[in-house]
Amino acid sequence: MSGESARPGRTKHVLFDVDGTLIDAVSNQRRVWRTWAERYGLDADDVHRVALRTRPMETFARVAADRDPFECLALLHELEDEDVRTGSYTAFDGASELLHGLPPESWALVTSNYEHRVRGRFLRTGLLLPSVIVDAAAVEEGKPSPVPYLQAAELLGADPGDCLVIEDAPSGVQSGLHAGMTVWGVNAAVAVDGVHRHFTRLREAAVHITDFASGAPGTAV
Repeated sequence: MSGESARPGRTKHVLFDVDGTLIDAVSNQRRVWRTWAERYGLDADDVHRVALRTRPMETFARVAADRDPFECLALLHELEDEDVRTGSYTAFDGASELLHGLPPESWALVTSNYEHRVRGRFLRTGLLLPSVIVDAAAVEEGKPSPVPYLQAAELLGADPGDCLVIEDAPSGVQSGLHAGMTVWGVNAAVAVDGVHRHFTRLREAAVHITDFASGAPGTAV
C-alpha cells in the first residue's frame, strides 16, 4: 500500500472514528435496526444490509418509502438512545491505553452518530473523551464527504496533511482520503480500498498511532 513519512517538526494529530474503530457496537446496531424493522413489519436482515451502507434517511427511502421519514428517524433515535442507556458495550482491546497515551489536544473523534450517544458509550466503557468531537449534527455533509474530518482538523488547528485518520469502514476511509489525510484501517480481516496501512486489530496499530502522534522521526504511514 502507498504511504509517505510523517512530516518532521510538525505537530501531528489523530482523528478516530468511533463505532467499529474504538467501540464494538456491531451487535448493538444490528439489534436497534432489528427492532426498528419489526415495528414496521419489515425483514430485519434486509433492512440491516441497507443500513450498513447508507445514512438513516437514505435507508428509509429504500426500505420504507411509503412511511414518513421523520417518523422513521424519530423511532430510530428513540431506540438508539435506549440502547445507550441499557445496551452492553465493549471497547476494542487496547483502545483505553491508546487514548490515555496520546498527547492531550492531539486527537479528536469524528462520528456519524450523535455526541450525546458517544459520551454515553464512552462513559459506559471507561474511554477517555477528547475536547473535540465532530458528530452528525455538526456537519451538513457526512462521510464519505471530507467535511467531517476537515472540520475536526480545523477545530484542532491542524493541517490536514498532518492528520492521521483511524477508520474501519469504506465511507470513513474515503472521507479521510478526500480530506487529504493519511488513513489507516483497523478491525477488519481485509483492508479497505485506499488505506495507507491496514491492521486486523486496533491493538496492533496502537504503537504506530502513538509514534505518529509523538512525531517520531521516520514514522511510516
